[in-house]
Amino acid sequence: MLDDAGNDQVYFRLPIVVPPPGTTLATGEERLNYVIVLIQAGNCALGYFENGINLDHKVFRSYMVRKKQGKSQIKYLKTKGKSRAGSRVRLSETVEFFENINERLQEYFSENEIHRIAISCSKTLIPYLFNSRISTPFDKRDPRLYKIPKHVHTPIYEVMLEANRFLLRGELIYEEAQQPLINTLLGDEYFSDNGDATDYLSS
Repeated sequence: MLDDAGNDQVYFRLPIVVPPPGTTLATGEERLNYVIVLIQAGNCALGYFENGINLDHKVFRSYMVRKKQGKSQIKYLKTKGKSRAGSRVRLSETVEFFENINERLQEYFSENEIHRIAISCSKTLIPYLFNSRISTPFDKRDPRLYKIPKHVHTPIYEVMLEANRFLLRGELIYEEAQQPLINTLLGDEYFSDNGDATDYLSS
């Protein structure tokens, strides 16, 4: 919804199981399939979902972080060399880490029709995902890609399920100044017992 100046007043994030406006599932298709990919340095949780239900998942861990400095080997290489044995081990683990991720994604994409790709991955790690020896089964501009609009804790199975619960909910986003407009659009009776629109939509 736009104001007179053409600025957004209200934004509604659709649940992930709802096809984006202008797209439809194939004729006779009743389920919406998607993958969730959560990647941080040395940790990854990914899974395959059908209509919100997780049918398969995998968690990967890798020795990518320098314990003393607390930073990943990838970031360390921007300022230091890579001659030490520990650095070579971490680099090798980094390569294998992304190969394992892409190998599992390849399996999901070869066995299923994937409609959405929900991902959380830092800009530093994105090149390593897409430049892995085992290719990613989608490219950076794939229209199915959906950046998860939420901070994700260290990826483990439970964190992935939490992200899925978030994605299954719709989210109405607006500035506090727009509260009267929201009340008018949705009706005051919705909020008489439950508070404002944010409380109502997140319940």
